[in-house]
Amino acid sequence: MRLRLLVADDHQLMLAAVRLALRDAADIDIVGEARSGAEVLPLAGQTSPDVALLDLRMPGMDGLRCLELLQERYPAVKSVVFSGNDDPAAVEACMARGAAAFVHKSIDPRELAGAIRKAVAGEAFFSVGNTRVVRAPEGDVDLTPRESEILRAVADGMPNKQIAGKLWLSEQTIKYHLTNLYRKLRVTSRTEAIRYAYEHGLLESPVLRMAASPA
Repeated sequence: MRLRLLVADDHQLMLAAVRLALRDAADIDIVGEARSGAEVLPLAGQTSPDVALLDLRMPGMDGLRCLELLQERYPAVKSVVFSGNDDPAAVEACMARGAAAFVHKSIDPRELAGAIRKAVAGEAFFSVGNTRVVRAPEGDVDLTPRESEILRAVADGMPNKQIAGKLWLSEQTIKYHLTNLYRKLRVTSRTEAIRYAYEHGLLESPVLRMAASPA
């Protein structure tokens, strides 16, 4: 199956970068390029895409509004947000409006085609920096990309100060995210959070999985 892709970004250089990143993806055809949010809906009507790759910040109409209108008028089109913003609130706002995936612009270009395929396959996919998270099934824990990144750092034994330095955040912000993590995991400590994460597949570590297995 060949996927028809509509790309929307107000930076011509980014449009060129997307074309280059998908050059070797034989199953993905770029059928349209929009340089403003206002161009997205008319172009979607003209090109009948399977997927729309949307920048979050565009002149005329932002990505969030595009998401809402695409869901309303073209519900069969999968929307993938492609943004330089890694704010958890932005990710959650996009998913609440029907985005099938949220991909940070720092993603390895070789992985962009795979992220698009995951979105079409129905896997809600997040890629923020070096963190990749697949949305948990309904009813399970659903962490934001930032929470997942902090959880991994906690599992690696990093204290709050070190995590804050690594992520360029304040220690208070790290504490805020940890509070949300504990609430979502229904735990009260770092040790319990790590144990829960490995037991429920939120983190993958063959070594720790072996250690946690019954003797």
